[in-house]
Amino acid sequence: MSSLVPSTVQPLAESAVQSVDWQAIAPPTLTAVVALVVLVADLFVGDGRKPLLGWLSVAGLAASAALLLPLLDGDRSTFCLTSQPSTCSYTVDRFTLVIQFLVLGGALLAALLSVTALKDARGRLPEGEFWFLLLSSAAGAALLPASRDLATLVVALEVASLPAFALVGIRHGDRRSSEAALKFFLSSVTATTVSLLGISFVYATTGTLYLTQVADRIQHVDGRLHTLAQTGVVLTLIGFAFKTAAVPFHFWVPDTYVGAPLPIAAYLSVVGKAVGFSGLILVTVVAFPSYADVWGPALAALAALTMTVGNVGALRQQTTRAYSAVRLLAWSSVGQAGYLLVPIAAAAYSDDAEHAVGSTVAYALMYAAVNLGAFAVAALVGRAAAANRIEDYRGLYARNPLTALLLAFFLLCLAGLPPGVIGLFAKVTVFSAAVDAGLGWLAVVMAVNVVIALYYYLQWTALLFRSPEGQAEGHRLPAPLTAAIALAGAVGVALSGAPQLVLRFADTGLF
Repeated sequence: MSSLVPSTVQPLAESAVQSVDWQAIAPPTLTAVVALVVLVADLFVGDGRKPLLGWLSVAGLAASAALLLPLLDGDRSTFCLTSQPSTCSYTVDRFTLVIQFLVLGGALLAALLSVTALKDARGRLPEGEFWFLLLSSAAGAALLPASRDLATLVVALEVASLPAFALVGIRHGDRRSSEAALKFFLSSVTATTVSLLGISFVYATTGTLYLTQVADRIQHVDGRLHTLAQTGVVLTLIGFAFKTAAVPFHFWVPDTYVGAPLPIAAYLSVVGKAVGFSGLILVTVVAFPSYADVWGPALAALAALTMTVGNVGALRQQTTRAYSAVRLLAWSSVGQAGYLLVPIAAAAYSDDAEHAVGSTVAYALMYAAVNLGAFAVAALVGRAAAANRIEDYRGLYARNPLTALLLAFFLLCLAGLPPGVIGLFAKVTVFSAAVDAGLGWLAVVMAVNVVIALYYYLQWTALLFRSPEGQAEGHRLPAPLTAAIALAGAVGVALSGAPQLVLRFADTGLF
């Protein structure tokens, strides 16, 4: 049995780490610290002052995002092997900073939506627990893109996911919420179990968990362990495919989004996806580049299947069905996940994998801003129309002209039509990544799906400007909700005016 153990396995003593670079780990650390402060403060704050916990959480997320600025001066690493300082568990590079900005910015917008949602709930949602869970999940999500070993990657993934289960089912006595949380939990735990089994196989064949060392050693695995290594790669990828809501691992999405509080649905649609895609990029491009012939075709097929199923599902939504607006956004997010998978699949066929995955990150930044904006408007309409049907948006322009214009802009960005210039450019970038990699068939599938998506996005947009049924009454805009919509709109308009702010990641790569 000892002959099967790779000779390159390092002594356990070499797992000792160097001193901690506190500045490098400051953003996720501060988020976690604020989560603990909120949890303790909840014990001493009276019911009348509970909203202060929300504003403390918002301030904490804003401060955590601000801590990214001092890290722009160069790459940093910490938790490194003493004998190999270049082999580290935590690395802050361009990829890490971009994803952490997306995660913390997305969590900040979701927090602003939550301030209003908790106030409207009038005590039916436990505020202290809510903010603790949201901040804990955001801390795990911010940790994940910096993770450079499989153990830290899985821990960060679960820290981001486990609080999300509780947030989905946090409305006590709500059957839909409980069912959504249970479905989300069971399917996610199954996917995590599969990933852990795959990672154990990878460790058994390489003797290491560090991504760069895995990439080097997995190419020279003993022939008798080749099948085990290949199985480990496939099982690891399956778990991350679930986190991206790729078909056929998408079945939890519509019911979960409908059952969860709307700010949490918005959070999952953006931050949850960022977690899945950043993890998928790390394990494919960094850890398993030598198995590109395995994961490349698999991800290409998943991308085609995901965008098709997602867009067809969104197309089938009836405008008068209860929660049809949220369901359409849920199915749309599945379709968008298919577009996000295209450049990662293209990386397997490209000589410049970093350039290819840069297209995914550029698209993700566009998607995050406009999708959160669409959810913010949905939260506004949902305050007056609890069923949140697409039909409830009829005549929104007559009631709230600016809000209707912003929602139309968000939907056109998702569709890739002007004036949503950033949506158009981001789709062209993804399309180009597929063509440059020789995946012409996948580019054709994407083009067909873009046309399908145009129909339901434009149908919803047109409804905003139709004559309202009955007297038009404006929606009252609470300050936090106004701030969330305005912030998302400002980012979307800024990116459409200067798309090079995100498209440069597709030109220069990330790592």
